[in-house]
Amino acid sequence: MDSIYTTPEHEQLREQIARFIAREVEPHALAWEEAGATPREVLRKMGDAGLFGLMYSSDYGGAEADALTNLVFAEALSQSTFGGFIITVLVHTDMASPHLHHAGTPAQLARYMPDVIAGRRITAVGITEPGAGSDVAGIRTIAKRDGDHWVLNGTKMFITNGVHADLYFIAAKTTEARHGMSMFIVEKGAPGFTVGRALKKSGWLSSDTAELVLDNVCIPAANLLGEENKGFYAVMKNFQTERIALAAMAVGHCTQALAMTLDFVRQRQAFGAPLFDKQTIRQRLAMLDAKVQAARAFMYQCAWRVTQKHDVVQQVSMLKALTGELVNEVVQTCQQFHGGMGYMRETAIERLWRDARVLAIGGGATEVMLDEVAKRY
Repeated sequence: MDSIYTTPEHEQLREQIARFIAREVEPHALAWEEAGATPREVLRKMGDAGLFGLMYSSDYGGAEADALTNLVFAEALSQSTFGGFIITVLVHTDMASPHLHHAGTPAQLARYMPDVIAGRRITAVGITEPGAGSDVAGIRTIAKRDGDHWVLNGTKMFITNGVHADLYFIAAKTTEARHGMSMFIVEKGAPGFTVGRALKKSGWLSSDTAELVLDNVCIPAANLLGEENKGFYAVMKNFQTERIALAAMAVGHCTQALAMTLDFVRQRQAFGAPLFDKQTIRQRLAMLDAKVQAARAFMYQCAWRVTQKHDVVQQVSMLKALTGELVNEVVQTCQQFHGGMGYMRETAIERLWRDARVLAIGGGATEVMLDEVAKRY
């Protein structure tokens, strides 16, 4: 794991997370898969350990670390074999709460951020809708000002942490202009705000995913998050953090799948010898390892460029497209080399196979990412 970008402190963080996963996640998470969510007490333990506020202000309990430290966190977290647990955490740390961090007023930060960092309030972000995924500007949820309040109406779909979150950051149209949207803070239990249904998925089973319904949800005017009509740009800005985190998740799945497959093929006997003795198997694994190491180096370069305040939209879009496709290639090949056992629900490789598929879809589908790259040439 040596890297020119990491420090001994980064390696200590990696080791801390590895211990947490070994103790609190891997022995228990099969039950979470059945339950459809990661327990809140596990998330509170992560908050207590200082893992939910790495990039946030020390005024609220954060560590004021940089994007490289955050990447080390995401990559270390992604050594878990339970993608649902990983995404539950990363949505809270890298996809939802950054909206509050970047745009919150002093009053909003003081009210919410200590609980967010401590894991006492878990967050979700409501952008995607039944008719608007990667096309963020196509959302139809609307917010209208009514005196000292905003009234929100619409439906959000595929919202990770949607069932059990305590705090939601909701995107809604506030003008007729295509990009005229704003972000709003909506607390769980707000009148008219409900979980329409919990959604069943192919993978990420230990993550709760929901449809959200906003039916005349009336919130104080003070719950506007950031500038009115500038929400589209806030979403676009945060996509870079989100996509680096998803790349880390993909790379984590790749490294885990390769490690367990190398172990398997060295032990599995076929035709009188270990599978690793078959040239085609060991050469394919070697090439996949080379691709993963190259993608990992590119990922760290992207995070370093963020710390240098470079424009990274094109590079991060490349990274998201690359790793989303690569993880599916790696995990499917590794599953193939496990033979029939790789198709059994009792194996980690089967779970990684299911969980990997969405990484070429969520957070920006591969095709959308490649268009983002191409239009910047």
